[in-house]
Amino acid sequence: MVAALCGLVITAAGAFAVQPAMAAGYQVDQLAKVTGVAHWDQLNVRKWPASYSQKVGAFEPGSHVWVERCIEAKAGADWCLVDSQYTSGWVNSKFLTPVHDWDI
Repeated sequence: MVAALCGLVITAAGAFAVQPAMAAGYQVDQLAKVTGVAHWDQLNVRKWPASYSQKVGAFEPGSHVWVERCIEAKAGADWCLVDSQYTSGWVNSKFLTPVHDWDI
């Protein structure tokens, strides 16, 4: 009985951990540049749209990334799903600047 209850608690906690990705979002489909990061630092890429989420990579300042979509944050900046070569994940939108004059 205790094991079953622990399983339910773990399952419920996992559902809440995934919930931010289901928040209200909007499509972007836009190239962006990593800005606002010190020249000696990197922008962390997260598995989920939260600062406490597992780090899956990082981008150097000035890197170009493809922004697929973003989700609205109730407090602070939005989180955006980005992709660049072999790294894909979520970053804080305050470190992204849209690139308007780019060629494919």
